[in-house]
Amino acid sequence: MKLFIKLMRDIKQSIGQCIAFVLVIAVGAFFYTGLATLSDNISGYTKGYFEEHHLSDLNVYYDQIFKDDIADLSKIKGINKIEGRYTFDATQAFKDYKASLKIHSIPEINEINTPTIIEGSMPSKNDDLLLDSHYAKENHIQVGDKITITTNGKDLGFNISGLIENVEYAKKNETQDHKGYGVAYMAEEAIPEIVGGFYYNEVMIDANKGYDTENLGQAIEAQSKQLPYLGQVSKERTFNYSQVSQTIRNNKLMSRVIPFVLFMIEAVILFLTMSRMIDSQRNQVGIMKALGVRNRSIMLHYMGYPVLVGIIGSILGTIIAAVVFIPLITASIARAYSLPDITFSLSLSSVIPPILFSSAFGIVACYLSGRSILKERASQAMRPKPPKKMKQLLIERIPGIWSNISYSYKLIIRNIFLNKQKALASSVGVVVSTILLITAFGTQSALLKVANQVEDVYTYDLRVDYALGTSSDVISLPTGIKSSYGLSNFPVELITNDEKENATLVVTEKENDLIHFFDGAGNRIPLEDRGVLVPRSYADKYHISAGDMIQLKFTAPELKDKSVDLKVLNISTQYSNPSFYITPTYLKSLDIEYRPTSLLVEANSSKDLASIRNSLEQNPHVDAIADKSDLKKSAQYILKQNSFVFIMFIICAVILSFGAIYTISSINIYERSRELATLKVLGYQKGKINRLIFFENIILTTFAVIVSLPISGYVYAIVVKALSSTHQQIPDQLNIIIILVSILLAFLLTILSNLLLRGKVNKINMTESLKSIE
Repeated sequence: MKLFIKLMRDIKQSIGQCIAFVLVIAVGAFFYTGLATLSDNISGYTKGYFEEHHLSDLNVYYDQIFKDDIADLSKIKGINKIEGRYTFDATQAFKDYKASLKIHSIPEINEINTPTIIEGSMPSKNDDLLLDSHYAKENHIQVGDKITITTNGKDLGFNISGLIENVEYAKKNETQDHKGYGVAYMAEEAIPEIVGGFYYNEVMIDANKGYDTENLGQAIEAQSKQLPYLGQVSKERTFNYSQVSQTIRNNKLMSRVIPFVLFMIEAVILFLTMSRMIDSQRNQVGIMKALGVRNRSIMLHYMGYPVLVGIIGSILGTIIAAVVFIPLITASIARAYSLPDITFSLSLSSVIPPILFSSAFGIVACYLSGRSILKERASQAMRPKPPKKMKQLLIERIPGIWSNISYSYKLIIRNIFLNKQKALASSVGVVVSTILLITAFGTQSALLKVANQVEDVYTYDLRVDYALGTSSDVISLPTGIKSSYGLSNFPVELITNDEKENATLVVTEKENDLIHFFDGAGNRIPLEDRGVLVPRSYADKYHISAGDMIQLKFTAPELKDKSVDLKVLNISTQYSNPSFYITPTYLKSLDIEYRPTSLLVEANSSKDLASIRNSLEQNPHVDAIADKSDLKKSAQYILKQNSFVFIMFIICAVILSFGAIYTISSINIYERSRELATLKVLGYQKGKINRLIFFENIILTTFAVIVSLPISGYVYAIVVKALSSTHQQIPDQLNIIIILVSILLAFLLTILSNLLLRGKVNKINMTESLKSIE
């Protein structure tokens, strides 16, 4: 009990140091609990959501297909459920803008891609329509309202029977634009009013659990030879599923990497401070031994400090995560995805790992520091350590230098070299802090670079996506176009040493100047007819270099798993949506026909651009149109969605750095209380003593910053590599501005710590400090 009272007294006497300690641990707990909650909740929710609403495993497209044909397809092995529907595009005109709608028919008994009713009811009449709830909210549409849509030049009127969210549109588009793009479902009885007959143009398939959808797709294509078959898309290749999967994958990486980095830095700080703390209280250890306190009790007494602080810090970090982090990620996910009723709640068990981690390192530090002192006899431990023998410094041997240095600076230099181990320990704290600051600012800068590259790579005015099965020959281009280039995407697999990785192969003309390719140094590289441009994210993971041969397998059923060997032309830096690029000439050399599925357009002027877009929007063969503003929105969206995590990372890095510098500086003052009291007795004024400490800390910070620079680059590269994947490349180069800002902040934190510790120096009791050893 008495040792517990002593522990409380020690904490009270060094309350600032204790608070800094708690903040250091709270930072690690904050990020761990927040990111672990985000990763676990979204992963668990989407898995259950997709299963509950039976997200289709395969979508097969036809020009026309009838119910009897679907009944025949249902007999194919591997199909659990099958449904047909009619899908078409429409527009809805508002006062100042026009919105696009993707409309599907929905059967009376719907078992695949079932909607979640937010308000209202399923369509019961031909003119009833289920509308995307987010689109309705953005455009001020309510249940019971009547709307008019336009398709193929024909106006159609519908009553809004209900508002829904659907599992197949958890992610609609790159920027989750609800105002300009919506989804709706009509009763299938209304199909004849749209097309003049009753047939479908899309078949949704729910495969048997565990059945290979690739083989199933081939079987469906084989049986569709007598039907007007257009193509098919597997669940993994849909924009919706691939984006959700990538988010889950990225969140898992962040939930492991960022807390791990923070925990390791926290461990270093805990180890340094606990070691110094026990060493500074060696005379108190001697007194306790003299009073008959057992070594085990003394050790447990000191181990109680990191355990107590670890519990308080971890609980505090978890509470802050619940109050700050959870609301932020809830709002972020709501902006990014349509996931009805998703909630993020912290698990009580999430506080346990930070407590165990911080306590374990604190206990280990106490054991390693305390065991040597506990081996000493009480009388020996109560005595101060014998003064170290000071050798003549190198600077003293240089004539004319040492004699011209003021006495104050001589004190600083001698103290640093007399206590080299303590100075080194103090420097390690600053080194760790500087590394953390550079890593935090570097990741935020990398995010900005990822967003900015979108506009550097794509310089077209419009991207026109053709409707499925459309030939580029049937598209008549309007006037006012300066240049245009075709584009085609193929789903492929990269095969290396029995490993397979999904990827996208993009085919476009080598003259296409509306897409720019860059190497690692930021220089433009050309697309040529004699090879493939490989994204750096894939090249790094699979050790691919220019001149190598790689194997790609085409996974589209119509290409029947055709595998080809391609020569690597160059490695291209692509931060977002990395793809392999080849030319139509090189594709034809692989015996594969080139059929453009999109068109990139550059207009003569902004006036021409408006008329070009207007003309193409009226074309029934055009599926979607995107322009430069969409690219800018995409770049801003990337920043908006991810910046809050990295801004928090920077804030936490600053707190962690300040905690480390303040704690170690506080222990330095405690250890030197006798020396500082002696200076007071000799007539040194408070301001002069504070300047001595200040300049000494600045010298140590300067040394630490110099040491930290090469280490920071290495640590940053490790963090970036851990956060990167084949589907997302993060820049791994630090720029000079980031380094200078981090260094400046490290010095500012050192200055702030010194200012806050001035009071501690002023409160040193000269009498107590000078007689404490006697």
